[in-house]
Amino acid sequence: MKFLERRVISLCGKAIHGWSMINDGDRVAVGLSGGKDSLGLLWLLNQRRRRVPIDYHLVALHVEMGYGRVDTAALRGFCDSLGIELVVRTTDFGPRAHSEENRENPCFFCAMNRRRELFKMTVDAGCGKLALAHHQDDIFETFFLNALYAGNLSTMMPVQPFFDGKIVMIRPLSLVAADQLRRLAALKGFPVQPACCPSAGDTKRARVGAVLEDFFRENKKVRGNLWHAITHPKLDYLPQPPVLGDKK
Repeated sequence: MKFLERRVISLCGKAIHGWSMINDGDRVAVGLSGGKDSLGLLWLLNQRRRRVPIDYHLVALHVEMGYGRVDTAALRGFCDSLGIELVVRTTDFGPRAHSEENRENPCFFCAMNRRRELFKMTVDAGCGKLALAHHQDDIFETFFLNALYAGNLSTMMPVQPFFDGKIVMIRPLSLVAADQLRRLAALKGFPVQPACCPSAGDTKRARVGAVLEDFFRENKKVRGNLWHAITHPKLDYLPQPPVLGDKK
């Protein structure tokens, strides 16, 4: 096994174990967009199932966004090679997001509707866990997006319950870098699907990601330092808002 494979498997396993993401007997739905990250996640979860002494079931869920450009036959072949069922739900979310119907940001419209559909599909598949392929770079980018555009210090959580715990969203790639997943997809020959969205690459997230990538290349310690800062905040050194008005 290549060093990259061992490293990514180790990081994924560390996240799953450290945050208690998957337990014996779990039925886990995996969001499979067809991108490098979701293909890597499905492959990693299947690899782990063969290596750990717990039994869990995997179901892949694909929400077709309405562009008709994803090769679902290739995704089904990939899932078949792993012995995993693929469920496909066709929608019109993509075109609607870029139509006059939508007065919000197209990314917000798509993300909201896709997640709602994934929740429905997770329930229909009889699963209590929904695994998404957000990686460490996504967590970093969300942190800065929330700080800059939402005015709060927050980001994606590795484990996040919804609907009073009926569905638990997990992010097993929370410790894995985007570049590691790119290289893994190339190494394993995953059937990576092209980006279909007209807004792909032209977003605030992409801009933040490009800035962070420059810092990561400039200094190898930046990634680890940023992760430590997010997971070990010094709350006593974050100022409170000033008290305005007369005190009585």
